[in-house]
Amino acid sequence: MLTKEQVIDILKTVEDPHLHKTFAETNAIRDIKITDKLVSLKIALAKTRTPEQMRVQQEIVNRLKQNGAESVGLRFEQLSDEELDKLGGIPESGPQILSKASKTIFIAVASGKGGVGKSTVSVNLAVALTRLGKKVGILDADIYGFSVPDMMGIENRPKVVNKRILPVDRFGVKVMSMGFFVEDNSPVIWRGPMLGKMLNNFFSEVDWGELDYLILDLPPGTGDVAMDVHSMIPHCKEIIVTTPHATAAFVAARAGAMALKTEHEIIGVIENMSYFVSKKTGEKEYVFGKGGGEKLAKVLNVELLGQIPLGQPEEKPGVFAPSVYAGDHEIGQIYLDIAGKIVKKLEQ
Repeated sequence: MLTKEQVIDILKTVEDPHLHKTFAETNAIRDIKITDKLVSLKIALAKTRTPEQMRVQQEIVNRLKQNGAESVGLRFEQLSDEELDKLGGIPESGPQILSKASKTIFIAVASGKGGVGKSTVSVNLAVALTRLGKKVGILDADIYGFSVPDMMGIENRPKVVNKRILPVDRFGVKVMSMGFFVEDNSPVIWRGPMLGKMLNNFFSEVDWGELDYLILDLPPGTGDVAMDVHSMIPHCKEIIVTTPHATAAFVAARAGAMALKTEHEIIGVIENMSYFVSKKTGEKEYVFGKGGGEKLAKVLNVELLGQIPLGQPEEKPGVFAPSVYAGDHEIGQIYLDIAGKIVKKLEQ
């Protein structure tokens, strides 16, 4: 016949399925009664009347019968709120980076239409934040029009370690993109539910590590992926990118309106392609007009974070990065200034 001490020893390594702690750690065994043929127990779990309770019940019965018990009687009760608090509470389900305990700040970079340089802004903003000493990742969530790997000059692919995908590190930024999983620049032909599943995989199956900021390069407009981001990350911040053209700003206002309706905080507007500086005369030429960024910022009641001129990053020997400006480049300095404003807004 088993003794109480033996029963405790046999069950001490059984885990509470919700706390992921052993019975010894949670003091789960509350009452033991032993007769000639019956071992009767009261067990305290974080949650009762769940499918997980049934699995625990089967494990307890199997362990005790394997060690000589002829019959096992079980009763379950729930750990008190005070006990749960002392044990650190029930861990949240879902991707760790999306949990309430995560300190990562999410910044979605959106636009009303394509062709305004949203991905260029996303990439350079991520690099600029890294230059300010922040731990930064960028998720190329533009699943149809992925371009971040090419813009950053990434030629290698993510590795899988312990069934987790490791992002590619480039300029100190952790990068993940649909482009890593598509061969020969093939088109992605998916419907909404598949897009949402892929986006969720980028959070749940990628080992992002500890990040201060995760930049999300959204597809243009207000389609499925943008909607999924709004539902998955309700605390996401948002930056709207536009050109100076009045029509572009008008269309970009739709993306801003969507952010406001879903209670995302818009932290500012970035006007891209604001002007072109002639190398011959040094004069600014407003190729796409003027005032679009200022007008949009006024409509959305947010700050115009910066105006990015038309330009091309200078090629450096041994460094292939078609869209990344160096830190000492004039435009690179503008991105550093914008990054500083963002850090000040979000960390003050």
